[in-house]
Amino acid sequence: MLALITGASSGIGRDMARVLDKLGYDLIVVARRKERLEELKNKLKHQVMVIDMDLSKKENVYNLYEMVKDKEIDMLINNAGFGLFGKFLETDLDTELKMIDLNVVCSHILTKLFLKDMVKRDKGYILNVCSSAGFMAGPNLSTYYATKNYITKLTMAINEELRQMKSNVHISALCPGPVDTEFNQVAKGNFAVREANSYRVAEYAIEKTLKKKMIIVPTLFMKLTLFFNRFAPYRLSLIVAYHIQMRKMSKK
Repeated sequence: MLALITGASSGIGRDMARVLDKLGYDLIVVARRKERLEELKNKLKHQVMVIDMDLSKKENVYNLYEMVKDKEIDMLINNAGFGLFGKFLETDLDTELKMIDLNVVCSHILTKLFLKDMVKRDKGYILNVCSSAGFMAGPNLSTYYATKNYITKLTMAINEELRQMKSNVHISALCPGPVDTEFNQVAKGNFAVREANSYRVAEYAIEKTLKKKMIIVPTLFMKLTLFFNRFAPYRLSLIVAYHIQMRKMSKK
């Protein structure tokens, strides 16, 4: 069994590598920080291929696929991504475009290319690391929320297409709330609620992916939040989200 994980140098991606290693998977781990990937490799029991690559560059995404397409990937985990707190009028455009390239374009390309291979073999799993943000709009974290909406809804649509085909390939969306990772430092903000343990989220996500669950929400708090958000008026949901993000920004 072989899994490919992007954004594997820290956080959920790193912990998913640890979980899959325990389950007997060989791994291909991808991120920009080679030293972090080598450190991870040295702690795992099974075979690990390290690829240091910036996946915010479209050409690198295609190059990654060409490098590993003949290895018969059993599980693809699209985890690479980042966020950026701040008012849309004030956030840096180049950073936002890089975020879109990494959070959306990279995941879209890899999902498309590897899905075609998996469908031909009629087996495989894709896990897109999305967010509870994928079901909401997020003032003061607007571009990040928009990217996660894209990937969450794309995953759901593909899931139904595969189901209608009666395919043995499955695609899932992991939609956690705040998780204890490096997201805060990169996004330049702080979560206002307690963050979930990254390893437990990774463990839960892998378990549910292998059980072919479409939407994976790790904590009861976020399950309840998403449930009640379905009944809230859009304006109320936006006001609540605005003040939540403002509290995060104020803690910088």
